[in-house]
Amino acid sequence: MVYVWTHRKRPMKTAGWWSAAILLLGLAVLGADGRPDKEGLRSPLYRPVVRFRHKDGIPDSLRIKGFMGHNGYPSPCQHKYCGLGRHCVADHETGQGECKCLDRCKPHYKPVCGSDGKLYQNHCELHRASCLRGHKITIMHSEECFYKDDNCRLTDYRRLKTKILDLHDRRYMGSDIHGAHKDNMVARKQLADVMFRRFDADNNGQIDAGELSQVIKQEGLSKDVSECTLFDLLKYNDVDDDERLTKDEFYTALDVYLLTLPDDQKVSVTTVTVGQSAVLTCAIAGERRPPILWKRNRQYLNSLNLEDINIPSQDFGDDGSLYITKVTTSHMGNYTCHADGYEKLSQTHTLQVNVANILWREEGLGIGNMFYVFYEDGIKVIQPVACEIQRHIKPSEKLLALQEEVCPTSPGEEVQRCVWSSAVNIKDKFIYVTQPTLDRVLVVDIQSQKAVQTVSTDPYPVKLHYDKSHDQVWLLSWGDMEKNLPTLQVINQASGRTSHHTVHTQPIGRRFDRVDDFYVPASGLIINHIRFGLILHRNEPVLHKIDLETTSYVKNISLREYNCIPKSVTYTHLGGYYFVNCRPDSTGATQPQLILDSVTDSVIGQNRDVTGTPYASPDGRYLVTVDDGDGLMRIQMISERGEIQEPFDIHTNLHLSDLAFQRSFTEVHQYNVFGSSGRQTDALFVELRTGKVKMIKSLKEATKSFEWPWSSRNRVMAGSGLFGQYLMTPSRESLFILDGRLNKLNCEITDVLKGNVVVWVGDS
Repeated sequence: MVYVWTHRKRPMKTAGWWSAAILLLGLAVLGADGRPDKEGLRSPLYRPVVRFRHKDGIPDSLRIKGFMGHNGYPSPCQHKYCGLGRHCVADHETGQGECKCLDRCKPHYKPVCGSDGKLYQNHCELHRASCLRGHKITIMHSEECFYKDDNCRLTDYRRLKTKILDLHDRRYMGSDIHGAHKDNMVARKQLADVMFRRFDADNNGQIDAGELSQVIKQEGLSKDVSECTLFDLLKYNDVDDDERLTKDEFYTALDVYLLTLPDDQKVSVTTVTVGQSAVLTCAIAGERRPPILWKRNRQYLNSLNLEDINIPSQDFGDDGSLYITKVTTSHMGNYTCHADGYEKLSQTHTLQVNVANILWREEGLGIGNMFYVFYEDGIKVIQPVACEIQRHIKPSEKLLALQEEVCPTSPGEEVQRCVWSSAVNIKDKFIYVTQPTLDRVLVVDIQSQKAVQTVSTDPYPVKLHYDKSHDQVWLLSWGDMEKNLPTLQVINQASGRTSHHTVHTQPIGRRFDRVDDFYVPASGLIINHIRFGLILHRNEPVLHKIDLETTSYVKNISLREYNCIPKSVTYTHLGGYYFVNCRPDSTGATQPQLILDSVTDSVIGQNRDVTGTPYASPDGRYLVTVDDGDGLMRIQMISERGEIQEPFDIHTNLHLSDLAFQRSFTEVHQYNVFGSSGRQTDALFVELRTGKVKMIKSLKEATKSFEWPWSSRNRVMAGSGLFGQYLMTPSRESLFILDGRLNKLNCEITDVLKGNVVVWVGDS
């Protein structure tokens, strides 16, 4: 809740005036024990009155006053923003702009409470103190900080105003429609005018305490059990401290504002290119307009500490605008603005984000267009067009220049076998693949097609993800087969030709020793920088947000309100949504997916009745959900504005194990999806735009679930890059290559036992 506070003071200054008020008010002024209220005997005190605003904007002192230096050249501070409590100062020796703490702030009284327990004169002073002391001081938002000894709290004061508005509306407006003032500003102003004429007994255009006491007596308000009285109108809203209320002050007290919004500006569309800044300006106008509040997906942005979104507060030049410093695709969607207290008069801003359609190729000397398949008898490198085996790396093969073998013989085993669980392609230079029973990651050099290094890990490494943004490999280990000691580790500089090692992700004050899974959005042509990831903990209705660059904990996103223990997650940049698959509850009932806004880290709500594992297409336009329990594949389109459409259903009994997306070869900007079956011998093809379905038959039996303990995907479906034509899916003892252009089986490669770890290497 955002509150309007103004300077609050005691209503009377002279003993003579106070005596007159006592004679008129009687019990209205006496305390419960019959003695005068102690407040009336004190000298006037000023009570701080502020607006609760959690996010500060750019103060005038931090804005660039002029773009040119004294010599006519651009100032070194022209494009340098230093943050709150700091400003840019030009160094005459170096010619560079340096950020320094503010020397002083504007002398105005808008007090705020700091997290250090101190009361600061205004927001600027708090941020200046934070800069000078070298540690962060945040704003504390609690009425108790200001009104520890005051009987009339803001909530009671609002209740009093609502009561007197309703009372006078019933008695004097002569309308059958009571309460119109609550939603109609014209009706509210008319009611305020009637009340002002009644309160202003001597018709001098002002209301003093004596006139307020007459109203209290006439209306019987002295019998109110509330701690607030009409005198609090003076305490809260006598802005000029003359112990009288003008009509403007009376309007302010009763929240009367005349606001306008032209019909042709109720919806505004802004288009920005990724990487640029954006300014959304609210078109709601009016004299003495209340502060503008901004919302996204029903979440107020003013109260959030977002690094990339800035909304200047009243103390720092509130112009009713929302500033985005560096636009990404996650920012696209709808933003609404309204004046504080007038939510029904709102403007919608639709932010559209353009992405430059530039294709790139990763640097490297890799041999491209191959599937690498990891199976019991080592590694096979397969060229999919002609279905040729280009290379077979045997389990007994030695690592380059080392004595270690690719898959050492386990004690007590006569046959040398490999056990793999997950693999990732590192810029077409290396493949990292986990060997869970050996507590290590094997590194394969793609150029030489040889294993070149092992990286020791915690016991039972089972899942890898390559974060291209930071050149890191994230690794989940179970600790044992019962997942009792899970850990997260990171391999930095993964594409470098150096000796690699793991680093634990255990931020200060947090331990990821209960991690069940993790999720990092995949990068591609549209999303080329990923900043945050999510960690899922065992049996906890919460998502732990982590900073990928520092591998440190950021915050918790609670799902407790929806009783959702997350099982899996996917992300679409269109609207910046996370879709969270929830585990069944204690009764075994399935839970609908939750939708999270990645900008505000808030739960928007449930994704209708959609349940199951979510997958997002590479362009973010389609959400495909697989629910094995209901035998359903549910497809939802997501518009350019981030609007999630109604799902359409495809019924199947295939028990889909994995999905792979492929660009359509017949339609521009469209995708198809291929699904592998964990129990059946058929694969599924779906044209996402039309829902057209085709079965690709005779792919033989999959590896049994109990034979593949490393994940729920006992038969993977691997594609061949962004524009690739071929896909690969294994059976228990062979591999099948599918032709995605013709939607049919291309070939089978036999004698490949448990080849359920597949990586594509080559041009996207």
